[in-house]
Amino acid sequence: MQIGSEPRIDFALPEIRENAVGQPRTIGVEIEFGAISARQAATALAEGLGGSLTEEDPHALIVGGTALGDLMVEIDTRYAHPQRHPGTRWGRLGRASAARLGTALHYLVPRELVTRPLPLDRLALVDRAVDVLRLAGARETGPVAFGLHFNPEPPRRDAQTITAILKAFMLLNDWLRRECRPRRLTHRLGVGRDYPPAYVQRVIAPDYWPDLDVLMDDYLTANPTRNRDLDLLPLFLHFDERLVRARLPKEKIGKRPVLHYRLPTARVSQPGWSIAPDWNRWVAVERLAAERTRLETLAAAYGASTTTSQNWADLSARLAFEN
Repeated sequence: MQIGSEPRIDFALPEIRENAVGQPRTIGVEIEFGAISARQAATALAEGLGGSLTEEDPHALIVGGTALGDLMVEIDTRYAHPQRHPGTRWGRLGRASAARLGTALHYLVPRELVTRPLPLDRLALVDRAVDVLRLAGARETGPVAFGLHFNPEPPRRDAQTITAILKAFMLLNDWLRRECRPRRLTHRLGVGRDYPPAYVQRVIAPDYWPDLDVLMDDYLTANPTRNRDLDLLPLFLHFDERLVRARLPKEKIGKRPVLHYRLPTARVSQPGWSIAPDWNRWVAVERLAAERTRLETLAAAYGASTTTSQNWADLSARLAFEN
């Protein structure tokens, strides 16, 4: 299986490429797919990218030593991986029962390719893994959405940086959603729910620059769910696990120092499909967040706007990106 090494589309890089301690920023990527099993996908990736195969369980396999580092391929349900959840309701199934359940859920539950954190300048290599999956038979089949998730390390972990990115994301989200709209009606269920309008107005207000405790408290009060396009719960769990778990004791949250951006747009079966356009739009969010004057201008326009979401998508993109 010959896989090209040249990226098809240029991958933009954000203005801030190093974290607060001077190390290159990293990003993790998650790509969902169907039609082939986790084992079939992992075997193809090991052959196509070069790497060794290790089984964690029958539906979760590690492809080690690739150009992308170690990759995890698994069915996306906790019940198929009870060894990860000892002492919880997800850990009650035995290994054999979990394996049978994973097989039974093959049509209903996506499989998922998960990368370890990568340096930003290696992100284009993910397209090579997508090519391997497509040639192995991966498809968007079934009743659910097949998501693409980005997990970029924030440029800084202070409240001002996180607040600016949240503001920028809210202001551009209609445009982001329009650009990544799923083609199938059933797959549109994979789009996260909007932030509550009152919360949006609070966040984009010119004087809303809270400290980290207030930012987290406001977010948890308005968004007691991970079902948001930009989900800050993994980052806040990393900051203060006790606070988040006091509000959301049972929510499925992975504690990670990342910004979890969820898109319902993985199209692994489409020849030439690349993650670059969606990533480049995320970079546009970061760039807007870093331009305080433009950010405030766009927030003021949003507050005064009476247009539809479609019209705001056009207007916000024009105001955000015009010279």
